[in-house]
Amino acid sequence: METSPLFLGLDLSTQGLKAVLITEDSDVVHESSVNFDRDLPTYGTTNGAIRGPGPGEVTSPVCLWLEAFDLLMERMKAANVNFGRILGISGDGQQHGSVYWSGAAERMLASLDPELPLKQLSPGAFSLPNAPIWQDSSTTRECRDLEAAVGGAQALADLTGSRAYERFTGTQIAKLRRTNPEAYQATARISLVSSFMPSLFLGSIAPIEVSDASGMNLMNVLTCKWDDTLLEACGGPELRQKIGPEPAPGGTVLGTISPWWVKRWGFNPDCCIAPFTGDNPATVVALSTPGDAILSLGTSTTLLLSIPPSDSAPKCFTTSHLLSHPTTIDAHIAMLCYKNGALAREQVRDAYADAHWSQFNTLVEQTPAGNAGYMGFYFPLPEIIPPSVHGSFFFHANASVHPPSVRSVTDAEMPRTAHPRAILESQFLSIRSRITAILPPDAAPLQRLVLSGGSSANAVIRQLAADVFGMRVFVAGKEGAAEGGAQLARYAWWRAQNGGEGTFEEMRAADIVGERMKCVAEPKEANVALYAELVDAYRVCEDRVVNMCHAT
Repeated sequence: METSPLFLGLDLSTQGLKAVLITEDSDVVHESSVNFDRDLPTYGTTNGAIRGPGPGEVTSPVCLWLEAFDLLMERMKAANVNFGRILGISGDGQQHGSVYWSGAAERMLASLDPELPLKQLSPGAFSLPNAPIWQDSSTTRECRDLEAAVGGAQALADLTGSRAYERFTGTQIAKLRRTNPEAYQATARISLVSSFMPSLFLGSIAPIEVSDASGMNLMNVLTCKWDDTLLEACGGPELRQKIGPEPAPGGTVLGTISPWWVKRWGFNPDCCIAPFTGDNPATVVALSTPGDAILSLGTSTTLLLSIPPSDSAPKCFTTSHLLSHPTTIDAHIAMLCYKNGALAREQVRDAYADAHWSQFNTLVEQTPAGNAGYMGFYFPLPEIIPPSVHGSFFFHANASVHPPSVRSVTDAEMPRTAHPRAILESQFLSIRSRITAILPPDAAPLQRLVLSGGSSANAVIRQLAADVFGMRVFVAGKEGAAEGGAQLARYAWWRAQNGGEGTFEEMRAADIVGERMKCVAEPKEANVALYAELVDAYRVCEDRVVNMCHAT
């Protein structure tokens, strides 16, 4: 029987829970998943979430996540996974989401009955049955209050890496404290989705991990410590106790797996539990090498750039994010995040391409690069970049004159066949127009674009990305974040074997990361030049969208 160690990475995203097992050599040997809507329909989620009851409120049932863990273990067991070989577990959660534990939670976690599933924790272990998630946009009032408490949006960005965002955890906590003080007072500890997950494996509430803590507006992004002014502004004097100890760095061992997992599923009692991080940092861990840009095409659309340690402080902006790095002290991740990613693309597909990707792709290929001047902006959800825009907007632009000539067009004037290309071009041009600003001035030119997420499998989207960004496009496995979690588990175990010494890069030196990816699209120079010319026209159109939204 095979006895070599395995490492488990778990990814709790908006729409599902995934598992990836890797070996000591980084080979992926197993993948399993649970889709929340399809596999657990009794919770009534749409794309993994519940909207309302209040305007902009979006949550997920915590019990849904518990049941998903039980179902995932059943599927792994049915696939003959030997749980006893797993010596490290880590993973990632959708960023910003928050879980509220009751005063009974620690006792209940420590005394789980192996005859019962994880659902036994609900409802008693939680002071709030549903977790606010990253799609929530109901905390605008709290955002303004938080920025005012520290001297404005730029001051908050300089301190935490980001201005105040409705989805960030600090303002979510502040809203709960204001609108539901009883639940807030009943909350003993607050977890991110990423620290909720290891808590289940440890049998005690885990600390929040340093990179994911960057998405809360509560941590100083340079010192990686909680900031008392921010804690007080969001949750009062009691928040420091509710938030727990200072953020934990990656590559550490939080403890060994709790007896419930050993007795119920046969895990090795020596299996170590490492901090879990956010989905975006986990994608960086899985895919990034120097000179890469990572474009995650999942439910959200996210650009990720690793910034190595430097003598000068990294730049912070009110339109992007700076995160602490999950494995490298003093390194950071620059991030652009868009709420209207895959769901917006799917809505355009359904409305204009008969709900079929093949028809969507055909329409993109039948229209020229630049879409004959037509531009479309699609924001079914209030957007993050640019902030708070909502709705659909259409333009015709002439980029050959300077400044570009732009006019608004109606939905009726916009050719139906132009919409599929329009949404891809506008999403990618938004990112391209912002890349230069977030890179350090001495940064080497980006060498390649690594795509991840569900849409990375689409050959037409790959080619359009190569043309807009002017880079060769590579793809890795679809489960990039979960694989990153598995690498974090392996890293914690590997460091423990080496007396707590060694860097993540040293561990991965023997891995052939580049060869595990393949180039899937080369930029077409004529199209690259055309899109470079379109950037200014895009900015003019985006400014008009912002002005129209703010005027209403």
